[in-house]
Amino acid sequence: MEPKGDRRRASAKPVRWIGSSRDDLRAFPEAVRLRVGGALWEAQLGRKAAWAKPLKGFGGAGVLEVVDDHDGDTYRAVYTVRLAGMVYVLHAFRKKSKSGVGTPRREIALVEQRLKRAGEDHDQWLASRKTTSR
Repeated sequence: MEPKGDRRRASAKPVRWIGSSRDDLRAFPEAVRLRVGGALWEAQLGRKAAWAKPLKGFGGAGVLEVVDDHDGDTYRAVYTVRLAGMVYVLHAFRKKSKSGVGTPRREIALVEQRLKRAGEDHDQWLASRKTTSR
């Protein structure tokens, strides 16, 4: 009989990192990395972490963000579950502006660009699965 932990891991969706998102997240403080990692694990299991919320301007809950305050700084990680069978991490950054709670326009533009790249990567992944399953 397979141990319960192995069965859960086998059903988890893979995570793909777009652009510098993985390196950027690795530069975050450990407590923030753990919080983001928890949200990504929930997404891999097909669930939404209570501390993840839809990113405004992306039409629903397909693009989510985790916002965490640590030591006077605000950190954000953005990921998408829009593309079936995969979790894509689009962006991770420290919010530098102290005014307003909104995501800066340049960061939104980068998320839009990386979401497009994730869609292209997903299309290639689907095509490769079709050719290998023949």
